[in-house]
Amino acid sequence: MVVMSSRAVNRAMLARQLLLVREAVAAAAVVGRLVGMQGQEAKHPYVGLWSRIAGFEEAELDRAVAAREVVRGTMFRGTLHLVTAADYLRFRVTVAPVLAAGLKVLGERAAGLEPEKVVAAAEKLLAKEPLTFTEVRDALQQQFPDVNERALGFCTRMLVPLVMHPADVRWSWTANSKFTPAEEWIGKKLHKSAEPAELVTRYLAAFGPATPADFQTWSGLQKAKPLFDGLDLETFQDEAGKTLYDVPDAPRPDPDTPAPVRFLPEFDNVLLSHAKRERIIADEHKPAVFTKNLRVKATYTVDGFVAGLWTSEQKRGVATLTLTPFGKTLKKTQAELEREGSGLLRFLEPNAKSYTVVTAG
Repeated sequence: MVVMSSRAVNRAMLARQLLLVREAVAAAAVVGRLVGMQGQEAKHPYVGLWSRIAGFEEAELDRAVAAREVVRGTMFRGTLHLVTAADYLRFRVTVAPVLAAGLKVLGERAAGLEPEKVVAAAEKLLAKEPLTFTEVRDALQQQFPDVNERALGFCTRMLVPLVMHPADVRWSWTANSKFTPAEEWIGKKLHKSAEPAELVTRYLAAFGPATPADFQTWSGLQKAKPLFDGLDLETFQDEAGKTLYDVPDAPRPDPDTPAPVRFLPEFDNVLLSHAKRERIIADEHKPAVFTKNLRVKATYTVDGFVAGLWTSEQKRGVATLTLTPFGKTLKKTQAELEREGSGLLRFLEPNAKSYTVVTAG
């Protein structure tokens, strides 16, 4: 079995993630190639697309959202994702067991909760008009006064196929967006059967080569090994002797292929989609990126691996990007970070009067 070095695995994933070379591809098409983008906050996928698409303009994604080609809703791992409408319809039933299992986190707050009754009531409410989750909880609390209101809202979020209703604001959604039934918004019915094998091949095409455990981490679906064994996949071995699976003919560039500096948003899926994350981030840097309150900070990569954090702000017309490196930065790399960072700042703060990139002491 061919052994793939850690750099070979890294370059293979970066190629599929459009992080080796920006491509001139439509935003909706890239969202599809990535099988969705983590969308915990509305801005994050926009930043992720800016780093992957040549000449990306946020208005292009705005148009795809308005045209209902791309939607934002609860999907993989039970978290908010930006996905194509086609993929939402295709795979919502596939991930349904993950979402149903998510109710276990309620613990004692689930006392008295009858999911089937709550789902029926929530569907009836949302069929009338889009609602925020505060409105959903308040309305359900009136019907189920003895059940924890957070449990009522969480049950609705996990079990009712909903998408977030966009608004006429920057990044397409407000912080407290309304939700609406997915089938009604998209105008088509959900695919009736689960397609886990198809989801495996889509995952590998976007994140491979990888293990069944990696797929489970990304999707939330469990016991994936039989799915992998039943597919016509190529196999490799990593440096630790573990078997990696991949779809045939997927890009696997030379390990010495240059990897330019790239800025990743908070919660980018390249950091969240493998059981072992050393293909993109060293173990020693994880505590700085993955916080105790479950946030994943915005990062930048150097030579294909996470090398530091970034934040941005605008005050009195001055837009500032602050870099926090994990180690010493070469002068050549610093210049590249400043060039790329200046472009990111202009994307984030187009109305600023001046732009500056600084490195934290």
